[in-house]
Amino acid sequence: MRSSSPGIIAADSRHSHSIKLKLRDLSQLFNSMDPSPFIEKDLDDDAEEFIVSWAQEFPPHAQVRLRVYLEQWPKENPTELIRQAVHNHFAHRAELTGLEFKHLMRQGRASLLIGLSFLAACLAISETLLQGHAGTWAGILRESLTIAGWVAMWRPMQIYLYDWWPLNRLGRIYTKLSHMPVEVVPHEKT
Repeated sequence: MRSSSPGIIAADSRHSHSIKLKLRDLSQLFNSMDPSPFIEKDLDDDAEEFIVSWAQEFPPHAQVRLRVYLEQWPKENPTELIRQAVHNHFAHRAELTGLEFKHLMRQGRASLLIGLSFLAACLAISETLLQGHAGTWAGILRESLTIAGWVAMWRPMQIYLYDWWPLNRLGRIYTKLSHMPVEVVPHEKT
């Protein structure tokens, strides 16, 4: 039994920023579970993953083009339909990624406010209540409050140092793919 996944050819060796995708027929490009019309359908997960993974391999500002090879050519030229469907799909992905980015930044602000408040409270308690106390247990409690306060800063630091930039990069890739040139050509069965 043949898989419904698209046949993947790899990047075009003549054009370093070109992606080739070999398909049996037009429906193989789209998610079969999506009831939307073709130009609004989601792309097949394997096809999307392949296109995005190749786009990530290319330099960030490199122009990318997609060349789709169809074994079974439909009655009408599918170039415009595929171009519009691919552009719509990646524009929608870019929009969703932008919303996810905004949500992450909102979460980062809330986490930062909570973390700073908790850190300030821990440091204030440490300074105020344990100021005149000496001894092992007072020192352990003072250090524990300081550590707990800084642990509360872990999540906002993770968001602002590490989590935002991969999401931002993916959004830029989706935006680039939503404007890339798309070619569709007949392909002989081999």
